[in-house]
Amino acid sequence: MFGVVFPNRSFPMDISAFSQIDTFHWVLDMNTFVGEAYDQIREMCIFLLNNFTLPPDKALAVYIQSPGSQFLFCGAVTLARPSAVLSLPWPEPGGQMQLIAADSAPISAKIGVSVEDLASLQSLDVTAGKRIERLALKVGENLFNFMQSFCGVDGSKLVVPIDILDRWFKKFQEKAKRDPEYLKGFVL
Repeated sequence: MFGVVFPNRSFPMDISAFSQIDTFHWVLDMNTFVGEAYDQIREMCIFLLNNFTLPPDKALAVYIQSPGSQFLFCGAVTLARPSAVLSLPWPEPGGQMQLIAADSAPISAKIGVSVEDLASLQSLDVTAGKRIERLALKVGENLFNFMQSFCGVDGSKLVVPIDILDRWFKKFQEKAKRDPEYLKGFVL
């Protein structure tokens, strides 16, 4: 039916790694896969297997859920797009954390996969807009923190050196050249 790979984290896994909830829903318990470090898993590749025929008006939708939070749509695959690498923007754990009895299973993060009507899904690239927004916010925050370290206060105005943007951009580029992982921290 389908398989998944967590880049740099796993070998390909087929549907048997997931618990089947019903005919059209599967869940991967991240606690059994990675334990409490689920939020370190930032992307996954999902793909349709050759012998699986998904109706043309259907999609396999992927959702993620942090402990105590709601499921969040990440993307989908269809016959026209049989594989996708999806970002996993884990929501903050919810405030509805229940007390766990000693004999009950721990609350864990989950990845859900379901067969859904293609027309009812949001854009298949819904996370792309969120990724761009997150990138812009992180770059802006980096610039603000850099400028703040050179600021002076003149009444109610912040005063910065005239070449501050050039200095920040040069430092930003140098860090990116030295450490290829640096920019990935802005996107994830």
